This record gives sequence, C-alpha cells and structure tokens, in this order.
Amino acid sequence: MQKLLSYIITPFFFVAFGLCLLIFHPIQWIGFKIFGYSGLKPSVSKLNFCLMRSTNILGTTYRFTNNYDLPTDRPLIIVTNHQSMYDIPPLIWYMRKHHPKFVSKKELGKGIPSVSFNLVHGGSVLIDRNDGKSAIMEIGKLGTYIEEHKRSAVIFPEGTRSRDGHPKPFKPMGLKMLLKKAPSALIVPISINNSWKLVRFGQFPMGLGAKVRLEVQQPIENKGNLDELVKQIEASVVSGVNSFK
Repeated sequence: MQKLLSYIITPFFFVAFGLCLLIFHPIQWIGFKIFGYSGLKPSVSKLNFCLMRSTNILGTTYRFTNNYDLPTDRPLIIVTNHQSMYDIPPLIWYMRKHHPKFVSKKELGKGIPSVSFNLVHGGSVLIDRNDGKSAIMEIGKLGTYIEEHKRSAVIFPEGTRSRDGHPKPFKPMGLKMLLKKAPSALIVPISINNSWKLVRFGQFPMGLGAKVRLEVQQPIENKGNLDELVKQIEASVVSGVNSFK
C-alpha cells in the first residue's frame, strides 16, 4: 500500500525538488558574480534547507543531534557514512556555519542546476573515480584549502552508498590525505541513519516516512598515527549507525 501511495506522491516531490534547484541557480550565480564566495555561501545554505523541506512532502523528518561545541576558528574534517544523495542537504544545512565542502565525482560538475555551480565555485573538489592517483591529489587540494581558510571538508570513506543502511568498510586513502594536508583539523565523526529509506525502491518511487537522523559523535584530535586514527574514526561513525539492527 505504501509503495502504491508513493507512486502518487513522488511526482509532487520531484517538482518541488526541481523547482528549488532551478530557482536557486540564478540566485547563486548573481551572488557569486557580484560578491564572490560571500554571496554564494548564504544561497547554498538556503537552497539545502529548501531541498530538505521538499522531502517533507514524502513524510520525511530530520533530527540533528550535536552535544559538542564545534569550533569555527579551525578546520574540520567531517567523516560520515553514506546512505543516499539525501545525506547531503542536511549536512550542508546543519553544519552551515562550518562551510562544508565535498569530495564529489566529476560527473556532478556539470549539467545539474545549482548543484554543479556550487561544486565548481564553492570550494569542493571533483574527482575521477577511475583515476585513483588524480583523485587523491584533488583530495589533497581540499585538505590544503580547509587548512588555509578554516573551513570543513566532508568525506564519505565508504566510497559508495549503502543500499540498506549497513555500513561498508572504510577506504582510507582519501581520508588519510585529508588528515595529512589539514593537520590542525578537528575530526568530527557523524552517524547517519535512515536516509537510505528515501530510495528503498530505487529512484522511483521515493520511500515515504523516512526518519532521517544525524548524530555528531565525540570529536577526535589528529595525533599523527593515521592507521590507528582511521580505525578510531570508523569505529566512532559505525557506533551510531543502527538502522540495520
């Protein structure tokens, strides 16, 4: 019954989601052309708030839990599990004062209103997942960028999305490169639950009633032993992922 209902509701969601992207594209363009990054950043935050609200049509709810005072005067490396593309708007919105930047596949750098423009001009990096050496170099540039500008990098070390909420093993190379290039960064593990339920049927129809939860885990200082540090970060992220239980 729910899947049948989702066939009816999903088109309304896609219209709302698409309108958000179309409306905010010229707003981002104008803001960036006139004011540079300072004009782009507020529109990106508001865009992602609106994208979250569009999922309310599907009965999606969000809860963001953060019991820690995260600094804004030093870089952050935000490490999280990855369940769907719908992880990204709440990360951008709830972490907006930390200026989150992403490691994205190069295919997203063109053709998508609002999204492609922000990825190209907002400080994120685009990687070719078929060229590992080049990808690591681009991630290194992101680490240097956040170290210099005191912003944050978001990385999904699983490398691909979990289709059922069950965490996949970390692929550590990209994360290690960020840790090397941004040695002063505070590491912020975040556990995401239930965003996979938005795409439980694939891209159409959408899943209904997903209760998306994001929980900030205990921040971790970079003490220099990268192998042990990656294990600690992975354990922290996985500790809060419980939708598969």
